[in-house]
Amino acid sequence: MGKSHFLDLRDATGRIQIYIHVKEVGAEAMDLFRLLDLGDLIGIEGICFVTKTGEPTLKVRNFALLAKALRPLPEKWHGLQDIETRYRQRYLDLITNERSRSIFQKRIAIISETRRFFEARGFLEVETPALQTIAGGAAAQPFSTHHKALGLDLYLRIAPELYLKRLLVGGFNKVFEVSRNFRNEGISRKHNPEFTMLEAYWAYADFEKMANLVEELICHLAHVTCGSLQIEHRDADEKIIRTINLKQPWRRARYSDLMRKVAGKDWFDLSAKQRRERATSDFKLEILPQLADFEVTQHVFEKLIEEKTIDPLFVTHCPKELVPLAKQNTVDSSLVDVFELIINGAEIAPGYSELNDPFLQRQRLLEQAGEETQKIDEDFLIALEYGMPPAGGVGIGIDRLTMLLTGAESIRDVILFPLLRPKK
Repeated sequence: MGKSHFLDLRDATGRIQIYIHVKEVGAEAMDLFRLLDLGDLIGIEGICFVTKTGEPTLKVRNFALLAKALRPLPEKWHGLQDIETRYRQRYLDLITNERSRSIFQKRIAIISETRRFFEARGFLEVETPALQTIAGGAAAQPFSTHHKALGLDLYLRIAPELYLKRLLVGGFNKVFEVSRNFRNEGISRKHNPEFTMLEAYWAYADFEKMANLVEELICHLAHVTCGSLQIEHRDADEKIIRTINLKQPWRRARYSDLMRKVAGKDWFDLSAKQRRERATSDFKLEILPQLADFEVTQHVFEKLIEEKTIDPLFVTHCPKELVPLAKQNTVDSSLVDVFELIINGAEIAPGYSELNDPFLQRQRLLEQAGEETQKIDEDFLIALEYGMPPAGGVGIGIDRLTMLLTGAESIRDVILFPLLRPKK
């Protein structure tokens, strides 16, 4: 507007309009001001006032160039649209896309509020090793490395579980850890090789108490970060894809009951061969020859139940082969006392009544290891022999939980720097 200039100044806290005039700053400073580009970092001194249109504005008395943007920012009205660039140059994504900033601010709030939630209930936050001589606590392929000074092969942890249970043996009755875990496996919309997990263990509790705790936690986080128990997931055009209802109480159902409902009342009465044939012929699923019978059932479960479940569902009393670290059910020895929390087609949190019988635990781990008996964590089994109290445990995937509460459709949208193949 002639010799008057109005601009937006923005930082992490918001934006304010600034007004600069040659009479206030002088001709030399004004010439320098005209050389500024979108994205330059400047410091301003001035006086606040409100324009005739009600806009809070800062009248510039002095300014300083703090850093020069040598590269132009992405087109200012539409932001950074290219998905690949958004992931590779997250800093540009955060500068130009308000939705991305909002997602990561919510992620930070989710982790911070989760810590407060557990601390308020008497849980102690602890730290366990990321480098381990045996990668235990889950059935997953680890990343391996080597320590030169000790001449020792090591693994990046796939889960903190076995060390947290050692602390139960040591008398810490309520513990939790927010940890970075690493699994040398595939990348997908729901999987990243490096991910964040919360694990918590509560002595003298069981899987039902842990389910109550998780339900309370997620509803609390929804209220704090979203202001509602109705979570809307939208597409790129801001059209609602689906609405997830977190209203309590959440549904609970046995694994076998759910399977009979979708796969046939006679599913568990069939032979292993018949189950395999039904899965391929009736449900059009690809069943690899090497899959064990329980894995065939689990594959059907994932496709027909898990992927189609939107509102919260606790799936309880799963086959013992699926969860070797969980306590055996006292009524049916083929089952374990566990839950899997499913929301929006993904497992958000598994929880167990933890197995504390060292002899049965050894048997389960041997069955899981097969011929690779060197993968048995003998030190953990020795710890159990000193006596671990009955306990409930839970693991919550922070990345998937953030996807749920922010409406993000890919895990890469909630990890600041996801793993990508290097550019050639």
